[in-house]
Amino acid sequence: MTEGQEVRAFWQQLGLSGLIDLHVHFLPPPIERAVWAVFDSAGPKIGRPWPIRYRDTIEERVAQLRDFGVRRFPTHPYAHKPGVASYLNEWSRTFAETVPEVVRSATFYPEPEAAGYVPELIGDGVQIFKIHLQVGEFVADDPVLDPVWGVLEDAGTPVTVHAGSGPVGNAFTGPDSVARLLRRHPRLCLLVAHMGAPEYEDFLVLAERYDNVHLDTTMVFTDFFDQDAAYPAALVPRLKDLQPKVLLGSDFPTIPYPYQRQLEGLARLDLGDDWLRDVCWHNAVRLLARD
Repeated sequence: MTEGQEVRAFWQQLGLSGLIDLHVHFLPPPIERAVWAVFDSAGPKIGRPWPIRYRDTIEERVAQLRDFGVRRFPTHPYAHKPGVASYLNEWSRTFAETVPEVVRSATFYPEPEAAGYVPELIGDGVQIFKIHLQVGEFVADDPVLDPVWGVLEDAGTPVTVHAGSGPVGNAFTGPDSVARLLRRHPRLCLLVAHMGAPEYEDFLVLAERYDNVHLDTTMVFTDFFDQDAAYPAALVPRLKDLQPKVLLGSDFPTIPYPYQRQLEGLARLDLGDDWLRDVCWHNAVRLLARD
């Protein structure tokens, strides 16, 4: 079978209409080339060889997702320094206008301007934000962001947060700043990228404790991730209890294996077809309906 046939067979057997993948990246070409160069270098921010599988043109990658049956996906920009967020957000807005499957996405950075542009973006229809603590080198509860988090808490707009120390941690990663943030803003709707790898249990506890904290499956349960950050088997039964709060993510196109591997990893957990249906479709429908 082709890759598309394999992926479609997975969701068709579950009786779904397709997949909703809430961790996909489409970036402005100059930024994308810079990001891919970091992965190609296998340098200190990546830590090991990471051959990107889906290096096609933007148009070909959109067609690939459609062939897989991915019905909705974000662009997930993330700012790495001050002054970049607005450029990324404008590009993402234009992209979303041309690709109907796109979940309108944006980013922000701890800069004074964020207190102004984040409310404007929410009002303009942004459905999900993304921040990356490792790349941006800031903590989640940076004081500059406090008014931003207040707006996001009231709006209920989801924010995907890459806070775990994988693939390579630094002084800004880990669960501590996210835990402090949630103590100040307990109603925030957060989607923890990569399930918080490798600090899985710490982020699992946050999802258990706070009503609006969710986990995305991005790259977890694949052979590639298991080499360095395998999900502890003892925690898997707790994912069953968190069935409404686990959502499919893939990191397409920046993955070093076929897309199907993510789905196979989820199926191997043996948490049942209802769990898979929620993770691959229904939970994302509910999450996006909040906004």
